[in-house]
Amino acid sequence: MIISTNKASDIRINEQINSSQIRLIDHEGNMIGVVLPKQGLELARRVGLDLVEISPNAEPPVCKVMDFGKYKYEIQKKAQEAKKKQKVVEIKEIKIRPNIAEGDYGVKLRNARKFIAEGNKVRVSLQFKGREITHNELGFAVIQKFKADMSDVAKVELEPKLEGKQIFLVIIPN
Repeated sequence: MIISTNKASDIRINEQINSSQIRLIDHEGNMIGVVLPKQGLELARRVGLDLVEISPNAEPPVCKVMDFGKYKYEIQKKAQEAKKKQKVVEIKEIKIRPNIAEGDYGVKLRNARKFIAEGNKVRVSLQFKGREITHNELGFAVIQKFKADMSDVAKVELEPKLEGKQIFLVIIPN
C-alpha cells in the first residue's frame, strides 16, 4: 500500500521500496552505507520499526529505519506550520464616482491606505452612470489623483484602463 501525503510524491515503506540498492541510515541516525533493500528491511524488523524512503530522488535512494507513524505526523506538522506562516493576499475593492465629494474622497483614500498597510492589494474602480462616460477624462483625472495620493505607500500593479463603463486601477504595497 502506498501512503499518500500532501507531498507530490508518495512515501514508500518496507516492501514497497523497489530500488536495487539503498543508502541506509539506522534508527539512531548513523549512516550505514549503500546496502540492498532486503538488508535494510531486516535491520528495521530487528528493532521493530519501518524502513522509510525519505529521499526517493537521490541516487541511490536514502532510506531510514524509523517509526513511520511518527514520520508521517512530523510531515503533517511541518506542512501545517508552513500553511500558518503563509500570508493570503486579498484584493480589496474601492468604488468611486467621477464627481465624488472631497470628504468622501478622503474616506476612500483613508480606507485604501488601511488596506495597503495590512498588505492587501487594492482595486480602485470608478463607475460611470448614464452619459457621464462621454466625459471619461474627468474619471481618469480622479483616478490619476488617487494614484498620486497613494504613491508614497503603494505602487501601481495595473495602470488605469477603461473597460465598458468602468475605469480600473490596481495598486499593491511598496
